[in-house]
Amino acid sequence: MEETKHIHISDYDYVLPEERIAKYPKAVRDQSKLLVYKKGDISQTQFSDIADYLPEGSLMVFNNTKVIQARMHFNKETGALIEIFCLEPYAPKDYERIFSQKGECEWVCLIGNRKKWKEGKLFRTFTCGDGVVTLSAERIGDSGNSDVVRFSWDNDDATFSDILSFAGELPIPPYLNRETEESDKRTYQTVYSKIDGSVAAPTAGLHFTESVLSGIDAKGIERNEITLHVGAGTFKPVKAEEIEGHEMHSEYIFVPLESIEALIRHHGECVCVGTTSVRTIESLYYIGLNIIANPDLCEEELKVSQWQPYVGDSHVTEIEALQAIRSYMVRHGMKALHTSTQIIIAPGYRYHYVKRLVTNFHMPKSTLLLLVSAFIGEDWRRVYQYALDNGFRFLSYGDSSILIP
Repeated sequence: MEETKHIHISDYDYVLPEERIAKYPKAVRDQSKLLVYKKGDISQTQFSDIADYLPEGSLMVFNNTKVIQARMHFNKETGALIEIFCLEPYAPKDYERIFSQKGECEWVCLIGNRKKWKEGKLFRTFTCGDGVVTLSAERIGDSGNSDVVRFSWDNDDATFSDILSFAGELPIPPYLNRETEESDKRTYQTVYSKIDGSVAAPTAGLHFTESVLSGIDAKGIERNEITLHVGAGTFKPVKAEEIEGHEMHSEYIFVPLESIEALIRHHGECVCVGTTSVRTIESLYYIGLNIIANPDLCEEELKVSQWQPYVGDSHVTEIEALQAIRSYMVRHGMKALHTSTQIIIAPGYRYHYVKRLVTNFHMPKSTLLLLVSAFIGEDWRRVYQYALDNGFRFLSYGDSSILIP
């Protein structure tokens, strides 16, 4: 663990010219470029050909989270503009319950222009469906570097999901340096997004079309969906010189029992779409260890801490860990596992379940770049240099890669 903790983030830097950051997606999702890294060899093709690089009969895991319109704007009576960015549920804490809440709920939020909002309630009125709603926001506490905000509204028929749909704005990544546009509501969601909760898209999935998914099905590849709600921490830069000083954001994960059973059927091996799927699937090994060590833990206590993967060397096999989770879920009558992970995957990490990775090109000096380096080693430099030399587009709306160590 000590070696991993003392990784210098400056060793994971590269020059990314501003013009290489894709401000908008391709008109047709699957016409983006696909870089293919296979055991050291690098080539390129179109994303529509991705099924050619997937083993027949394999398991492919997707993150079906859906980006919410998490950003809302309020005007104080003084005219000051206050931005409230909903990060995660506070009361009720459950995502499904909070989106169906009527009248009132509380969220952990980031607040823009916070110094202009020291106390009191903010109000805004807007049309919601067939009626008019007055929404109020009140700061009621803090949660680390964020605030807890209570939202209240006067329409008994409107859920908080309705409130966000009519009053919220989709939060596109800050590095795009532009305002959210109407087209982003469609293009910044995967075609298979289902479960509301993310404040950023699992962008590796943005390249998939129904046609590509049909091609994957035709090859006998089993598609499976898990949920990790992406938090704003995904954009948090690593400011510490060594990664020991960087605190990973905790993210909520939802893993159906059928996902655990699918992994067992496939001998604990899968292809992951995106780093969010990787963090979820790899966290399962440590959740299994937690259950084996203490079978009476509640769901919340199963969470994976940032440095847990680097403490000691377990003799529990990957399948044994999955079987422990399955037994726990069956024993408690659970259809899905609901917990959280703070896992950091960096050089020194040993992958347990992920054998191939579909992912976009990430920011310099980011934890996502550390994850890629842990997967393909120092070859990440060759991959990124190839992408820069061959006109690939970078970051959320950019091109993609499939990495096969």
